[in-house]
Amino acid sequence: MEKIFNNTEVAFSLKSDTELDRAYFLFKMIANQPLVRIGTAVTNFALKAHLPVEKLIRATVFDHFCGGVNENDCLSVVDKMYTKGVSSVLDYSVEGKEEEDQFDAALKMTLKTIDFAQERQAIPFAVFKPTGLGRFELYEKIGEKQALSSSEQEEWNRVVARFDLICSEAYKKNVALLIDGEESWMQDAADDLVTDMMRKYNKEKAIVFNTLQMYRWDRLDYLKKLHEQAKEEGFYIGMKLVRGAYMEKENVRAEEKGYKSPICSSKEATDVNYDAAVLYMLEHLDKMAIFAGTHNEESTYKLMDLMKKNGVKANDDRIWFGQLYGMSDNISYNLAANGYNVAKYLPFGPVKDVMPYLIRRAEENTSVAGQTNRELTLIKTERDRRKGK
Repeated sequence: MEKIFNNTEVAFSLKSDTELDRAYFLFKMIANQPLVRIGTAVTNFALKAHLPVEKLIRATVFDHFCGGVNENDCLSVVDKMYTKGVSSVLDYSVEGKEEEDQFDAALKMTLKTIDFAQERQAIPFAVFKPTGLGRFELYEKIGEKQALSSSEQEEWNRVVARFDLICSEAYKKNVALLIDGEESWMQDAADDLVTDMMRKYNKEKAIVFNTLQMYRWDRLDYLKKLHEQAKEEGFYIGMKLVRGAYMEKENVRAEEKGYKSPICSSKEATDVNYDAAVLYMLEHLDKMAIFAGTHNEESTYKLMDLMKKNGVKANDDRIWFGQLYGMSDNISYNLAANGYNVAKYLPFGPVKDVMPYLIRRAEENTSVAGQTNRELTLIKTERDRRKGK
């Protein structure tokens, strides 16, 4: 497979010199772990104390990793990326809310993004997080098969109704819908609920997509069992495949509570698991659609290779590649330039509400060996290329 991800001219074609300098500065900071920790603490404190830091955050880290403070704000970014064939997934990234009115607000916002997606070719997917629509502890309780009180049962019925309303709207408007994966100890309840939605709305094709976090060693078996179910019951499977973002949390909890960690024993084992799931899905494309969410060049080349070997066209609408906005532009833009389906997750929301998401991104970047250095090398290459003109 020809190595296309080193082409920095294509990767950064939308970035001005100033934006490139900002990206370099940001990744330089992220590469320095103690600095990330200090910056995180200071930012949290400043926001809680209502110090005037929003402008500074907005001008640096926020604008690099987010599309805007609301959905309309994102449109100029959406349109700009689409000039290069890169689509967007509008992701309302407000985390950690626990009140009913906040769940209803997230429901409203998700429905709005489905409308946006229906109206714009540049937005092929909508997305939401299960805990955006219901309390974490409630998912956990249901996953553990604990008895619910009558008020908890009513609360759960509201969660199910929110899921159903979103999925039915996505189905009516023919907009594919990604449902994010979260911590393993709440995921069973979410998985069951998403499977119910697939059963109901994926009769003709994959509209509803669940997420498989392949750093979990049990997920390939889960996929195979689901496939059997889908064949028996006559529905299609949509899956977003990712490696996963809660590793430290998962390992700490497993140790504290004395059970075997759900996480693969090594990075290599995770990579093998991820690639095996991609292969399995590609072999069953008649019943499945893949959203390959990865910043890993090797895995991306492997999927491109498999598509070629199996005679699957680059733009087959059952296969999408996805990356996060502000990261791995070398993958996204070069894939698009070569005719593949690519979508960037474009987070948005009020600056202070999106900060937990941004902090997690920064921490994730520092913990993924090589990710930040790769970004820095590519940015430096492009800066040198421009100066050499």
